[in-house]
Amino acid sequence: MSSAAWTAWEGADPVRPPAGPLLSVRDLQVRFVTRDRTVHAVNGVSFDLDAGQTLGLVGESGSGKSVTSLALLGLLPRRTAQIPAGEVRFADEDLLHAPESRLRQVRGNDVAMVFQDPMTSLNPVLTVGRQLTETLRTHLAMDKQQARDAAADLLDRVGIPDPRRRLREYPHQFSGGMRQRVMIAMAIACRPRVLIADEPTTALDVTIQAQILELLRGLVETERMGLLLITHDLGVVAGVCERTAVMYAGRIVETGPTADLFARPRHPYTLGLLRSVPRLDAGSDLPLAPIPGSPRDLTDAPSACAFAPRCAYATDESRERLPVLTPVDGDRDHLVACWNPVSDAQRVSSA
Repeated sequence: MSSAAWTAWEGADPVRPPAGPLLSVRDLQVRFVTRDRTVHAVNGVSFDLDAGQTLGLVGESGSGKSVTSLALLGLLPRRTAQIPAGEVRFADEDLLHAPESRLRQVRGNDVAMVFQDPMTSLNPVLTVGRQLTETLRTHLAMDKQQARDAAADLLDRVGIPDPRRRLREYPHQFSGGMRQRVMIAMAIACRPRVLIADEPTTALDVTIQAQILELLRGLVETERMGLLLITHDLGVVAGVCERTAVMYAGRIVETGPTADLFARPRHPYTLGLLRSVPRLDAGSDLPLAPIPGSPRDLTDAPSACAFAPRCAYATDESRERLPVLTPVDGDRDHLVACWNPVSDAQRVSSA
């Protein structure tokens, strides 16, 4: 790296992380209120994210993953979105009740986000250089030349060849993988302490996907940032995340160390997700095992297990009472919200 701006960036001592988690979310609730109905999109989500840790947030479309991430940074539409309860603390600062002026300082500087679709997240009428230098000049007070030098070095760092020339080009002149790399460059420009990546490998081929994931993994290791990885791809989670939280109908239904959760899933929904993944090692003629039924209607407030209508293990209690996260076999590191968790014998027999 040659520029003085980037050298200063690299040489600066990162802010020491506070004692405890970098990001702490407690009982987060999000509602979307329209004229004729209310959608209960997130219903009491809680998790912690530590420095140097990667947490995977998985679940099918509509489970509340992206809404959760947008709520953390105050990016939900104010006309329809409401957050009636919950707490989001970043480095012991309450983000949910912070003024908009403070949130603008936090976004990109302390907590950054890689949005879901790189094809539409970049402004098509501005050059990549203009969009990247804006972040550097806004948060780091660089002059125009310093920002341009640092932007070129950022593109080089995320693996884009001939970066100074590419700064003058527009998003449509980049491939999907290159645009995703630009989004990551923008997100890490200010050395954030927390990076939220929402489906960062969607619509990318497997080669580019592997490169993007390796890049994210390297950033977590070298910068000691916390990474919240939102995805529906269980293979991505298995290869990148130390911990995994499984969401269904706006709630976390199981969470724990990724290796343990994949080897011993206790919630029927987690088991269903794992069984619906094609397995090449078990023979090409092995049929998939889809989860029956349809996702829950989120216009009804949760009062019982949302997965019960689709669950082969449901009991009367599942249909009447809302389960909460409890330790699995006394293991406080592996939690499940289920009145009738899947046993080891049931899991083996259903494989």
